Amino acid sequence: MTTSSQDNINLDNSEITLKQVIMKFREWYRYLLSKWVIILIFILIGAGLGFLYSIMKKPIYTATTTFVLEDEKGGGGLGNLAGLASMAGVDLGGGGGGIFQGDNILGLYKSRTMLQETLLTPIEVSGKQQLLVDRYIEINDLRSKWEKTPKLIDVNFPLKNDQNGTLIPNRLRDSLLGSFINDLNKKYLNVTKPDKKLNIIQVDVKAPDEIFAKAFNDALVKNVNEFFINTKTKKAIQNVRILQHKTDSVRNVMNGAIYSAVAVADATPNLNPTRQVQRIAPSQKAQFSAETNKSVLGALLQNLELSKMGLLKETPLIQVIDQPIYPLSVSTFGKFKGLVIGGFIFFVVIILILIFRKIIRDITSETRVEV
Repeated sequence: MTTSSQDNINLDNSEITLKQVIMKFREWYRYLLSKWVIILIFILIGAGLGFLYSIMKKPIYTATTTFVLEDEKGGGGLGNLAGLASMAGVDLGGGGGGIFQGDNILGLYKSRTMLQETLLTPIEVSGKQQLLVDRYIEINDLRSKWEKTPKLIDVNFPLKNDQNGTLIPNRLRDSLLGSFINDLNKKYLNVTKPDKKLNIIQVDVKAPDEIFAKAFNDALVKNVNEFFINTKTKKAIQNVRILQHKTDSVRNVMNGAIYSAVAVADATPNLNPTRQVQRIAPSQKAQFSAETNKSVLGALLQNLELSKMGLLKETPLIQVIDQPIYPLSVSTFGKFKGLVIGGFIFFVVIILILIFRKIIRDITSETRVEV
């Protein structure tokens, strides 16, 4: 067989294959068109369910707080002063890294400690005090879901605290708080940096309850920012307290030595010239002690001021830009959107069902013919 004849056969096969595809497509089109009543019924059912969902779907309120976080790196202008202070055994901070660098503060917002503290924060609703955790249970209708479990019905918040101010461990309560926190991280809370080049942090709290969204956002931002500042300045505050204590102690000793020198002179008003040792020795000893403590006090005062400057430098700047105010932004699932989405989903489902059904029928009929 020549090459030209082989090419003609291949072309014929290609034409036949393309013709079969077109015929198959027309067959499928006619088949689906013949089922237009079923398809229409499914579309109407889907649209009705979508419309019903849009009515039952609760609106979602969003409370947003944005703030600027100072993120200084390096020693800055206090580098030389910090070097002088370190020679005296004083650490002013301001060195290399820190506890909260980069995006660590974003993780702090999602930590269990901060979220649990926020859930146990009391708020005022209609003139009554209510914990945020109780508000969370209320908006999610958890009490009715716990009716079949007696030990859950008896769970109350808050529980007693111990003398250190920490929460007394309780397995059931801690388990519930853990599930609440996981749900908050997944569905309610979103903490981001809108622009990676800037130190602007945005905290979004989305909830079906407007009061909960705003109150939780306010309490969380307050708790985290206070914890952040206290942790960043803890070491510098300790340095200031230690230096202040040493300064006060040396000042008291110096003042005592000065009074001692004067007291010696007052105790010997008519001293015998041959007995000068009774006045000169104690007086010079007190004066020497006063002069020594005066020098030490001067160094401590200098280091104390440097430590206070270091504390000011270590204190981070957190400037709130926007806070949530009523009315909060709200997003709803529109009725028209529900009609369209519901109808489209059911349209795709019935088409797939009909196609699958026809494929199974064709395979079954071919099998019978071969038998």
